Amino acid sequence: MKTRILLLTAISAFFMQCTQHQTVEKPPLAPEKPVTDTYFGTSLTDDYQYLENTEDTTVLAWLKAQGDYAKTVLGSIDARQELLDKMYDFDSRRTVRVTNLSITDNDRYFYLKTTPDDDTGKLFFREGLGGSETLLFDPETFGNDSTVKYVINNILPTYDGEYLAFGVTPNGKELATLMVMKVDDRELLPDRVEQVLGITSWLPGKNSFLYIRTGSDNVSDFSFYTEAKTCLHRINTDASTDTDFFSKEQYPALGLGQMDIPVAAYDRDCDKVYALAANVDNRAQVFFAPGDQLDNDQIDWKLLFGREDEIYNWATNQKDLFLYSPKDAPNFKLLRVSLDQPEISEAETFIPEDPGQKLSGFTLTKDGVYYTMKLNGVQEKLYFKPYDGESRELTLPFVAGTVMVRSKGVEFSEVWVTLAGWTSNSQRFRYDLADDAFVLENLSVIPEYPEYKDLVVEEVMVKSHDGVEVPLSIIYKNGLKKDGSQRLLLFGYGSYGISMDPGFGPNTLLWCLEDGIFAIAHVRGGGELGEQWHKAGFKTTKPNTWKDFIACAEYMVDQQYTTPEKIAIYGGSAGGILIGRAMTERPDLFAAAIPSVGVMNAVRTELEPGGPANIPEFGTVKDSVEFLALLEMDAYHHLKEGVKYPPALITAGMNDPRVAVWNPGKFAARLQAINQDNNPVIFRVDYEAGHGLDNTKSRNFEELADILSFALWNTGSEKYKPKAY
Repeated sequence: MKTRILLLTAISAFFMQCTQHQTVEKPPLAPEKPVTDTYFGTSLTDDYQYLENTEDTTVLAWLKAQGDYAKTVLGSIDARQELLDKMYDFDSRRTVRVTNLSITDNDRYFYLKTTPDDDTGKLFFREGLGGSETLLFDPETFGNDSTVKYVINNILPTYDGEYLAFGVTPNGKELATLMVMKVDDRELLPDRVEQVLGITSWLPGKNSFLYIRTGSDNVSDFSFYTEAKTCLHRINTDASTDTDFFSKEQYPALGLGQMDIPVAAYDRDCDKVYALAANVDNRAQVFFAPGDQLDNDQIDWKLLFGREDEIYNWATNQKDLFLYSPKDAPNFKLLRVSLDQPEISEAETFIPEDPGQKLSGFTLTKDGVYYTMKLNGVQEKLYFKPYDGESRELTLPFVAGTVMVRSKGVEFSEVWVTLAGWTSNSQRFRYDLADDAFVLENLSVIPEYPEYKDLVVEEVMVKSHDGVEVPLSIIYKNGLKKDGSQRLLLFGYGSYGISMDPGFGPNTLLWCLEDGIFAIAHVRGGGELGEQWHKAGFKTTKPNTWKDFIACAEYMVDQQYTTPEKIAIYGGSAGGILIGRAMTERPDLFAAAIPSVGVMNAVRTELEPGGPANIPEFGTVKDSVEFLALLEMDAYHHLKEGVKYPPALITAGMNDPRVAVWNPGKFAARLQAINQDNNPVIFRVDYEAGHGLDNTKSRNFEELADILSFALWNTGSEKYKPKAY
């Protein structure tokens, strides 16, 4: 590992010598080609709508020039290599990292293992926790093109581990080639299934499984999502013979919408098959049928529950259906109803709502239900309730910000609990119900980070623009002086009801080693304070999301942690709405803005392949009220001539199936064109990445090093100034 670090340092030093004292010419501005669209009497002029055509060679050339320029400028920051070296040093301390664990009924462990010498996880299995491990598949051996980096993104064994289905995806595309292995023989079967979004379940007999197939292999094709379907594959057969199991075309009477992805899965615990109309609407619409219909040409689907029932999650054992719902319970409750007569209106309350904390998750076992309660999104507790008995809180090994619970299945007592926090590594325990004891069972090596032994975490509540209090997590080195001199990296998201759960990120916390403060604003639109918190930053209430964020930044200034000249803001994906609108509403408050693969042009988002699925969260331009909400959250259309905006690093991935590259691209083009005072506006286009979910380790390190370097550069650090700017 030391050799690798030295080699990377040497290569970087050579590159720096070549670029030293050179100022690289900026790419030409994108030409303005005005187009006017009218929505309900409102006319919008769009100078860069043509950038949406990413098949156009001139558009591709502009994107390529932007990406090359970003790489050159950020790569000329000498201290950036110090960040990378530290990331690889941290990584070398974790000699084994285990992820994507799947445990079968007979205790076969399947997982990805990454060592410091690996750029991505390799697929292993072992017999039981203490068994010797066997390498099953190395993604670095897949394919013949050395420029393509493959990552394993699906692992699904049969219940006994005899067969294993898994997928490999290229360059962050999230679209897998699916393969099948007969595990005992280490034999890859001839099966190759393309365009796979995910595997849902093996079917009885272990000779077939269900998977989700996209309508196209091109992430820019609108049919990528709209024509997705669940297919059935029989092992040892050609994928061209796979059958359509659940789709809009096959079951038009079910009324699935354009935005819905048809997902079906078999549940062997109750011998039923479930079908889901999936999109970002947390209110599930689910159909079901008996397992004996699996071989029917047409399945007689029955509605289990609709969106009006407000069921956000569900699980079954052999006799009951458990329903997770915020209906008349914004902090969520858990209902129970018989599987034989699943009348939702007849469901009993199994775990009532707690008005002071959110019911954040639940897991079924043979013995009962384990569930978690979360306070303000940052402190979580664990409880157990027998199927016929009273709840009791379990005393955790230590106070945790995040508690993740996983069971082996409803026929087993085994349950594992992983605890995490902002400044402490996650730890995995097996909970023994009989002895009421937590037994440490880490599969990954837990490294030491003495650099962070003096970190302090403050959890505060900040009054927003309307008096509502917003949770803010603040992390910094002990001894910090509140004299306004500290750099602040403020992170936020605020969409889909997703909470920013406490977790330890040693690479991100490098910001604190540069005498900075890292803070997480738990803004409305997230789920930290229940469903009402989500809906308070949703469609027409979306402005609360960035106004909460602005209030948190102002709090940090008022309390003399920092000053506007020292604040960098960062968020990704739907968090691009937050970052884009915060910087356009209060450009004076921030020194740098970093929207990563962000939604920056909300008015046009539903016209990209992943756009229709997001309508339930953000709205549609086909509705007059929702159009105005989308326009309000559109950072691109809020950029104005003559305004001094903070420096910006805008990132995008060419293989991104969730946010099209043109969405942040148009924002970058407009911001570059109206840029005042020659502030850096850098558009980092990565041709070998997507939305970031299936990146290799090195690509994640490179991106984070760019983000931290840009933020440090533009909050006044002399050592992070680039030589090529």
